[in-house]
Amino acid sequence: MKRFTLALVALVAIPAFAYSAPEVSTPPSDLADYVTKKDNSFAWKLVDKKEAAAGTIYEIDLISQTWHEIKWDHKMQIFVPKSAKPQATMVLWNQGGTPNALSGVLGLSIADRVKAPVAFLFGVPKQPLFNGKREDALIAETFVRYLDTKDGTWPLLFPMVKSIVSAMDALQAFAKEEWKFEVNSFVVTGASKRGWTSWLTAASGDKRVKAIAPLVIDTLNMPVQMKNQVKAFGKPSAMIKDYTDRKLVPIPDTAEAKKLWQMIDPWVYREKITVPKMLINGTNDPYWPLDALNSYWDDLKGQKWVLYVPNAGHDLRERDKDGKKELLPTRAVNTLAAFCYSQIYDKPMPGLTWVCDEKAGVCRLVTKSDAKAKAVRVWKAESDTRDFRQARWVEDRDAKLPVEVRAPAKGFVAFFAETEYEMDKLTFTLSTQLQILEAKK
Repeated sequence: MKRFTLALVALVAIPAFAYSAPEVSTPPSDLADYVTKKDNSFAWKLVDKKEAAAGTIYEIDLISQTWHEIKWDHKMQIFVPKSAKPQATMVLWNQGGTPNALSGVLGLSIADRVKAPVAFLFGVPKQPLFNGKREDALIAETFVRYLDTKDGTWPLLFPMVKSIVSAMDALQAFAKEEWKFEVNSFVVTGASKRGWTSWLTAASGDKRVKAIAPLVIDTLNMPVQMKNQVKAFGKPSAMIKDYTDRKLVPIPDTAEAKKLWQMIDPWVYREKITVPKMLINGTNDPYWPLDALNSYWDDLKGQKWVLYVPNAGHDLRERDKDGKKELLPTRAVNTLAAFCYSQIYDKPMPGLTWVCDEKAGVCRLVTKSDAKAKAVRVWKAESDTRDFRQARWVEDRDAKLPVEVRAPAKGFVAFFAETEYEMDKLTFTLSTQLQILEAKK
């Protein structure tokens, strides 16, 4: 699979497992059982401390666990900007790979915005494994092994979650030792596969998870998502080839396969995931149908917000009209930082609600906010089909809320509203859900 160099992006397809699956009132216990099982291989050590103009960077070597006789070792960096002090809540970003210059820029950038230490956990998951498999191929391999063995410890997401839990353990111990300070909660975040892991970390029941910010993992309620993906693209996305090649899509109609879906879909745990959550997606992400959020948004419990980044794919970097990408995903980083800042300092995020009243091919979008907005924008895109992956999003500069959008004469039109705010000199944006209108036949 193609890998972007930006630290923000952890490219991975998530399997769209089945066309239908039963609802379950009680999720399987396999995730919590694995994560809470004592592992004597856990260890951490401070190996470096560097002072830079922008602040201090600590580096920790971490062993999170031993999974199927494989020791998971990680690098972890802690970014502390100048004049920042430790806080009771820390941001914990999880990603693959090892530290690099871009991850350092991103880490210090977020830490500077939130005015508090930020930790980056690398090597999620441990890879390559099993004859060189990585990312999607590795996940697919572990799913097949679960189906073959019925051993509930095989799905790769479980040790990925445990790596975050172990990182929280290490960070708390580090803070007491280095800063003589107690960290008691975390905002867990990451992109794509690591966003999926963020969801499941909250689902594990660990009370230290104060909030989550899953990025570009727009596929909860997977059975419904698979139907929607085929409806939009005509077939499963090419980005999930590793799963179709292993005949995991659609998943076999067996008891083990149904349980696998229940074990790894965050939607199944929705009653347990009540912490505040910030969802960030790109409008041109090749993995997910454009309106994927609409299949699960109403089911989410607790406070929730969403940001759509127009003209951005899986890396959340916006493209201009000539196709040139911005260097860093500014919109996403600004909103992520504002959300983390709100959780660290217990500052309320703006409450934004909306209603799209559709009648006779016309949608009237009404928004309501409990905070003063600096600006409000409406973004639109058109497509001949429900596949908007190559569509160009344009700001409708004449639109004012409430706005009425009419179905096109042919094809489809999609739109959403974006509201800009400021919190303690942090400028950021929030979005409404996307809506798609189809021409009358």
